[in-house]
Amino acid sequence: MKKKQLWVQRTFDFDFPAEDFPKYVEKLRSTPERLEKMVSNLSGEMLTRKEGETWSIQENAGHLIEVEVLFDGRLNDYEEKLTELRPADMTNKSTYSADFNALDIKAILKDFRSSREAFMQRIDLYNPEAFAHSAFHPRLKKQMRLVDMLQFQVEHDDHHLKQIEDLIERFSAS
Repeated sequence: MKKKQLWVQRTFDFDFPAEDFPKYVEKLRSTPERLEKMVSNLSGEMLTRKEGETWSIQENAGHLIEVEVLFDGRLNDYEEKLTELRPADMTNKSTYSADFNALDIKAILKDFRSSREAFMQRIDLYNPEAFAHSAFHPRLKKQMRLVDMLQFQVEHDDHHLKQIEDLIERFSAS
């Protein structure tokens, strides 16, 4: 079995035009629906089952809520024309302390949809030139335009949706 690359080991090349922002906006807009389709009919046992030290399906879904706060804050950073974006908490303390396995999946899905919709409402107000503004990303140690952050966020969503998909496949087979 191929060993999965950890999210924090990923690198990114932001070598596409800022005018590509609409495709990232639409992909971000679709994540709540994609997540809901994946998990809505799963049993509570499957949703909260853990495999070693990895997050459960529900914890992966809840993590998307927690990082939405970071991405929303980074919108503030771009709006304020800061030269450096706020750093992520690489310990994921808020995800671990939220105890998502004790919550109902419907509440998690509702909270994620609500937070993503609020994020998208902000994005929808931006003029096209805003997507070219850049600031320094502290972990990646490179400039990141707003359009790059959207692409990064899409990749992050897809990373966790893939984690969920893999858990569903493994748990369904056992």
